Amino acid sequence: MAVETELKLHISPDKLQRLKRHPLLRTHSIERARTLKLYSIYYDTAELALQQHAMALRLRRVGKQWLQTLKGGGQSSAGLHQRNEWEMPVPAEQLDLEALKLSGGKLPHGVRKHLQPVFVTDFTRNVRLLDFGGAQIELCMDSGEIRAGQGMCPISELELELISGEPQQLFRLALKLLDIVPLEVEHTSKAEYGYRLFSASRPEVGKGRFAELQPAQDISSALQTLIASCLSHIQSNVGGARLKLDEEYLHQVRVGLRRLRVVLSVTRRVHPGPELNALYLQVSVLCIALGRSRDWDVLITQTLAPICTRLPDHEGLRALLNTCEQMRNKQHAGMEKSLASQDFQRLLLRFGAWMYEARPDGAKGALASFASKILNKRGNQVLTIGNALSTEDPKQFHELRIACKKLRYSLEMFGSLLPHHKLKAYLNKLTVLQDILGTMNDIAVAHRLLDELDNAARHDTLTLVHGWMEHDYAEHIMLFNKSWAGFVAQTKCW
Repeated sequence: MAVETELKLHISPDKLQRLKRHPLLRTHSIERARTLKLYSIYYDTAELALQQHAMALRLRRVGKQWLQTLKGGGQSSAGLHQRNEWEMPVPAEQLDLEALKLSGGKLPHGVRKHLQPVFVTDFTRNVRLLDFGGAQIELCMDSGEIRAGQGMCPISELELELISGEPQQLFRLALKLLDIVPLEVEHTSKAEYGYRLFSASRPEVGKGRFAELQPAQDISSALQTLIASCLSHIQSNVGGARLKLDEEYLHQVRVGLRRLRVVLSVTRRVHPGPELNALYLQVSVLCIALGRSRDWDVLITQTLAPICTRLPDHEGLRALLNTCEQMRNKQHAGMEKSLASQDFQRLLLRFGAWMYEARPDGAKGALASFASKILNKRGNQVLTIGNALSTEDPKQFHELRIACKKLRYSLEMFGSLLPHHKLKAYLNKLTVLQDILGTMNDIAVAHRLLDELDNAARHDTLTLVHGWMEHDYAEHIMLFNKSWAGFVAQTKCW
C-alpha cells in the first residue's frame, strides 16, 4: 500500500495551454515532459456500496498496460488529498480481486459479486517532474472528459503529486502557478464527479463538524486538525453557493468561516506571526462581507415575508419586499464574486502552506488542560457580560451574543475531550440562549436596514414594520430573561 499525497487544481482549457508554454515549468523540470493517454473504468455496485465507504476501484489503461487501483481512507486538508492506494498491473481489462486481496486491499463485505462499470474517465495527461523548493513534485495536466451513460463532464485540471519532500511545497508551487494563470483549488476528485454524473445528483450540502481530537495529541497538531476541518467544510459548500443551488450552501460557508475565525483566534496565541495574522484578518473581512448578504436574507424571509402573508393586499409591503429583494440580489452578486475571486483561491493555498510549515510547538502541556483554560475564559466572558446587562440596549445584547457564539464554537472544538452527556446538556441551554439573542440581533439589524430605505413614499409602511418588530423584540426580552436564569444556574461541563 502507498499513500498518495496530491493537490488538485481546476484550470480552464485555454489557460492550460498557456501554462504548458510558461518558462517556469522549464526552469524547474528535471526530465522531459511526456504525454499519456489514460482511459479508466470505475466499478461499483448498483447501490454504490464503494462510494458509501469512501472508496474507488478502477481499471486504467496506460498504453498497452492495464492497472488495477483501489483508493480509500485517508483525508483531505486545505485541498491536499492524502489517500491510501493499492495499485498493481493486471493482464487484461478484467478485475483481479484475488491479487487485490493479497496486496492488502480490502473491499466491503458482500460487494465482490455485484461489481459493475459505473462510469469512465478518458483524458490526456501531460506529465512533468519538477524540483521545487527541495521537493520532487509530479505536475500532471489533465484534459478530457468523464462519461456515465449519456452524460458527460469535462476534465481540465492540474494534479500536483508529492514524490519526495515536504507537502508545504505543493502549496508554494500552486501559489507560483496562480501568479501565471487563474486556478481554483479542487475539493472534488474525478471519481466523485463521475459518481455525481452516474447518479444525476448535485453535491450534498456539507454540514461541518469539528474533527475528533485525541487527549494524547499535542496542542499544535490539534489546532491544525481543527483548522483543516473548517477549511474542508467551507470548500465543500463553495461550489453550491456560487451556483445558487440552494441557500443552505451559502449558510454553511458562513458557518465554516465563523468557526474558522474562532479556531484561528486560539491558534494565534500558540503560533503568533504575521502570516497567521494576515490570514485571520482576511477571513474576518470575508465573514463581514458574507454577513451583509445574510442580513438581507433574514430581513426578507423572517421579517417581511410573514407580515406580507398576513397582509397580502398591502401594496406598500409588496413594494418594500421587492426593493429588499433587489438589495439582496446585489449583495449575493458581491458574495459570488468574492468566492469566485483569485484572492479567495490564494487564501486557501496560503492556509495550506502555513499549515504544513514546520514550526516548534508554541504551547506546552496537556491538550485537555489547554482546552479547559480556553473554555474557562470563554465561559467567564459570557457570565461577565450577561450579569452586567443594565438596559435593553441592542448593542449590549449583541456583545453577549458574540460571547455566546465563541463559547459554543469553543465547546464544539474541544467537545470530543469532554463528557458527552454533560456537554450535550450544557450546549442545549447555550443554544437556546444563543438562538434568542440571534433573533434579537436580527431584529436590530432589520431596523437598521429599513432605516436605509426610509423615504416619504415608504414611511407609513416602514412604521408598520418597525412596530411589528418592536413587539417581537419585547417578547424575546422576556424569553431571554427566563433562558438566562436557567443557563446561569447550570454547572459547567468542563
